[in-house]
Amino acid sequence: MLKFLKGVVGGSGTGVKDLPYNLGEPYHSSWGSWLHYRGTSRDDGSPVSIFALSGNNPQDGHLAAGRNGVKRLRTVRHPNILPFLHSTEAEAIDSLSTKVTIYIVTEPVMPLSEKLKELSLKGTQRDEYYAWGLSQIAKAVSFLNNDCKLVHGNVCLASVVVTQTLDWKLHAFDVLSEFDGNNPSATGPMLQYEWLVGSQYKPTELVKSDWASIRKSPPWAIDSWGLGCLFYELFSGAKLSTTEELRNTAPIPKSLLPDYQRLLSSMPSRRLNSSKLLENSEYLQNKLVDTIHFMEILNLKDSVEKDTFFRKLPNLAEQLPRQIVLKKLLPLLASALEFGSAAAPALTALLKMGSWLSPEEFNAKVLPTIVKLFASNDRAIRVGLLQHIDQFGESLSAHTVDEKVYPHIATGFSDTSAFLRELTLKSMLILAPKLSQRTISTSLLKFLSKLQVDEEPAIRTNTTILLGNIASYLNEGTRKRVLINAFTVRALRDTFSPARGAGIMALCATSSYYDVTEIATRILPNIVVLTIDPDNDVRTKAFQAVEQFLQLLKHHYEKSNLEDSTGATHAGISSIPGNASILGWAMSSLTLKGKPSEHAPVATANSGTTASSTSPNTSLTVETPSTTMVRPSSSTELSDQPVPPSPTSTDGWGDVENGIHGEQESEKDGWDDLEPLEEPKPAPALANIQAAQKRPVSQPVPHSKPQASNLRPNTTSKTMREEDDELWGSIAAPMPKSSKPLNVKPAATVNDDDPWAAIAAPAPTTTAKPLSARAQPAKPAAPRLGAQRINRTSSSGM
Repeated sequence: MLKFLKGVVGGSGTGVKDLPYNLGEPYHSSWGSWLHYRGTSRDDGSPVSIFALSGNNPQDGHLAAGRNGVKRLRTVRHPNILPFLHSTEAEAIDSLSTKVTIYIVTEPVMPLSEKLKELSLKGTQRDEYYAWGLSQIAKAVSFLNNDCKLVHGNVCLASVVVTQTLDWKLHAFDVLSEFDGNNPSATGPMLQYEWLVGSQYKPTELVKSDWASIRKSPPWAIDSWGLGCLFYELFSGAKLSTTEELRNTAPIPKSLLPDYQRLLSSMPSRRLNSSKLLENSEYLQNKLVDTIHFMEILNLKDSVEKDTFFRKLPNLAEQLPRQIVLKKLLPLLASALEFGSAAAPALTALLKMGSWLSPEEFNAKVLPTIVKLFASNDRAIRVGLLQHIDQFGESLSAHTVDEKVYPHIATGFSDTSAFLRELTLKSMLILAPKLSQRTISTSLLKFLSKLQVDEEPAIRTNTTILLGNIASYLNEGTRKRVLINAFTVRALRDTFSPARGAGIMALCATSSYYDVTEIATRILPNIVVLTIDPDNDVRTKAFQAVEQFLQLLKHHYEKSNLEDSTGATHAGISSIPGNASILGWAMSSLTLKGKPSEHAPVATANSGTTASSTSPNTSLTVETPSTTMVRPSSSTELSDQPVPPSPTSTDGWGDVENGIHGEQESEKDGWDDLEPLEEPKPAPALANIQAAQKRPVSQPVPHSKPQASNLRPNTTSKTMREEDDELWGSIAAPMPKSSKPLNVKPAATVNDDDPWAAIAAPAPTTTAKPLSARAQPAKPAAPRLGAQRINRTSSSGM
């Protein structure tokens, strides 16, 4: 018989060495003769609780009752009953006696009396937590009495333990027995081990061992009395010593007093059933109990109820006991979100509760759930994650971002919702530093290239801002290929004025990555154009940028004069003070939420101007008063240039570079950097001019001004055109060796010695006096000369 009981207990060996757990320090209190130890698993080190009961005689009654408790604990399962993990029975034989020990392993728990001292709750929060715990024990007792027809026999403070999530669990099943009131032939004791129960916890009929009366009583009579004893010990804070102490109702809350008195009724048949206690007790109904109960049956609620509940939860959580929220509500909420039963608003509550945790606890309890949520197909979940990414983004490891988070976020770059595209773009400010160079080059830059030509102006603006901020995370080769092309070819030519302003600020913020050749030939020529921009803020930024880059060139010039010729050329130059404010503006423009100027570039501290404002979320549909660049005289020429084609290279800017490659050593004035990707073929008239320039001609008059450019397009207003007449006169073709003066307007007969004869303008209808050798400016009444006529001829020829 003993061997059979050992098999039921579950021991497969004869010693503690067969117990796959390590014993730790014992707690100060436990039920009956049991000892409660802290323990850990030998496999993974996870915490457990180990209960041990020892006896010198294998036939000891305590050991027999302990084996009964092990058997009952293994077979009875309920959320509010302590779960069984493992058990064994060990024998230790010495020269004098044999010591037998029963071990029960359960989930990690703590005696209720010690946990209450640790929590030290006061006032309303104490009552809310007590109500929640008592309702859990009442559910366990109701399950035993009403559903299983079992009698626990010793419900008291010592028979209750608390889990790590602060749940109350009922254990100590040594006295547990079936209720045989319906068996008329039963005559012996119904509770075989009732002698283990202290007399102060026994009702009158059990003290008298009146089994006949007990069998006639309802199944809950004995355990309802035990609930009353638990109530007294809980609220009085002292262990019950005599039954008479139960008459002292001073510690009992007034709302619980009627239920307390009914539980301790002298007549067993009139004692309150624990199920009725749960239904009708006023004390057991409060915010904490209702909130946890709603979370436990969340799958049974409809979407409207869930949405309403989760929208109220963040404010409600602040009113509940903080430790219960973090150890009970937070795990429930994380599990509900992870398995899809919670609505998107629950994410706000999860992050708010997570903010109350330490960084280590946040990484262990909240972050794994957030990472899994990025794989969700629910757009509302994705929007919530991106809107709050600043709260948890820094906690994500680089490996997690690169392998688990970014692949899911990247789908938002191509989403049909402009709002989601913008949120995805903004999230990269936090996540890009954690991405590998391979991911940045092959994926992120490709998406940013497409977003820089997005249909929404705010997205184009923010893309430029983002590129300026993540430039430091790009390798040198990528920066050379991407930055100037992205900021000059695209951003500075955008029809949206804040986008142009953002391009200027991005160039200034990344000025340390450009060498002097790039600044002089590719950056300054493109910025100078914007000094006559229709938008005042763009003009202001353009002048500031021109001044900044000119200072950089001046510093380089001064430095090169002091160095040897071998060290005159530098790969890069440091940015001047002031870049910090530009970079700070760019970062704030991405992270600020709810401000009208979020999508528009903001002037620096010393600019004294305010950028054009666009709303943060509604900016994607904002109506701008002017969405096309209006420039005097040259606007038509710039607008006629073809738009760069869609990117086809790995990162999207490789083709942009091809259009500008090889121009650094050109003798042109730098405006060609504004040309489209492919260099257009010159017009026939222009080809003739170039051919004429290659012919040998006499040296110009020493007093004439040096040639600035004989191909300069007409990019000014009417006033500038009149000044051009004088300039073009000064750079007209020099006089040939012939003694005849060169006529300003050639005659019909072509002179072979005149290099300009082949491309001269047709004869005028009026007679004009020839110019002097010093090329005096034409009179106002005379027709315009040289380039003006050539332009008209070339336009007609084309």
